[in-house]
Amino acid sequence: MVRIRLRRQGLKRQPSYRVVVTDQRKARNGSYLENIGHYNPRTRPATEIIEEDRALYWLSVGAQPSDAVRRLLEHTGTWDRFQRLRAGESIEALVKEAQENRGELPSPKTNYPAPGDGESKIKAREAARMAADNVTEGES
Repeated sequence: MVRIRLRRQGLKRQPSYRVVVTDQRKARNGSYLENIGHYNPRTRPATEIIEEDRALYWLSVGAQPSDAVRRLLEHTGTWDRFQRLRAGESIEALVKEAQENRGELPSPKTNYPAPGDGESKIKAREAARMAADNVTEGES
């Protein structure tokens, strides 16, 4: 069975994910048929990019989304558009609507800085907070 699921990318403790279409029997980070988006939970708000036309195509030919991907599809509105596609609307109209309603992308900067060599996560977070406080004090 063909599944739409997340494929982990990134360094240790710094995950980001690709939304891929793959055979259910393949390994999590194994080969895949197509990359249809990406998801980065480390940004605020989380970055969720889905290629609407390809997601609707794969869903229409029977690909099953994993639970996590289904939540992403619901959050981005793709799942509602898929239900409307099944009800008879044209895929071109739905893709055009998705492109018009796409919001701005969040900043690629994360709220979770990577620790430097020999630093702990706690020290990295404190340093990031102090740097942010210095910036806000300088603006006032």
